[in-house]
Amino acid sequence: MNINRRKFLQNSAAGLAMTALAGTVTTACTKSEKKSNAKNTACLKISLQESVTPGNTLRQKLDFMESLGIAGIEPSGHRLRERLPELKAAVKDRTVKVSAICAGFSGFILSPYPEERQLFFESTQEIIQAASELEALGVVIVPAFNGQQPQYPHTPETRKFLIEQLQEIGQIAALYGTSVILEPLNRGEAFFLRQVADAASICRDANNNGVRCMGDFWHMTFEETSDMGAFLSAGDYLQHVHIASRKNRLIPGEDGEVDDYVNGFTGLKMLGYDKYISYECGCSGDRPTLIAQSVKMLEEQWAKA
Repeated sequence: MNINRRKFLQNSAAGLAMTALAGTVTTACTKSEKKSNAKNTACLKISLQESVTPGNTLRQKLDFMESLGIAGIEPSGHRLRERLPELKAAVKDRTVKVSAICAGFSGFILSPYPEERQLFFESTQEIIQAASELEALGVVIVPAFNGQQPQYPHTPETRKFLIEQLQEIGQIAALYGTSVILEPLNRGEAFFLRQVADAASICRDANNNGVRCMGDFWHMTFEETSDMGAFLSAGDYLQHVHIASRKNRLIPGEDGEVDDYVNGFTGLKMLGYDKYISYECGCSGDRPTLIAQSVKMLEEQWAKA
């Protein structure tokens, strides 16, 4: 397994020099020249997962996004290589850019079976290559879902093993000018990695530009004592954010007053966060209307933060 991946790195390095240099994603934010004032660098860049967006075709989905001033689209990593020409053509000359890639890999990194881990590495490498061509900030990964069994036990040794594996896949991501993004989930979905600070500490210990983390407001509702504190704990490792309503995982705003993100937005502003906040959620009503109302609500809450 390791020999194959090392060979991949050796064969890829020469051809990736220009890709790595060109891997800067266009942003919709204007940064302050005074980096000391992080709040001035922050801006609200809303993204929608492709499956969340109304429309029967990709063009219709992008038209809808542009009509609301939405900055990013987050496609799945499933069949991404196959869809790459379509996606590249669709976002060309659009204000909407690809924000991140949501999973789509096979296997999992904390499997005790080498063939299962090899499956993860091979499929994730393919997604990373496509993500680079789409100028996405990264590929969202989860070390192991609860339903993926058997998996390594939750021990310090497993954490060390995970970091070693991430250093390897992170090196590939960095060569392509993108990243793998660790997503903490609530304990009902993945007990191993549940808090943003833990994900950030793994990024720190991996010490690799291709390994980053994210926060998801839905999962944070159950696992964090403070949205602001969670984001601040991530610091510069924070690469992406997911959002959903806080009771039923619907469009933000569908759960009423509990859908308050001001505390978290305050933390993001303190960090000077200028990356994407992407909807990962269901919907219980008229999708175009609810998303339009939700975007307005988030803009108002961002202004309050």
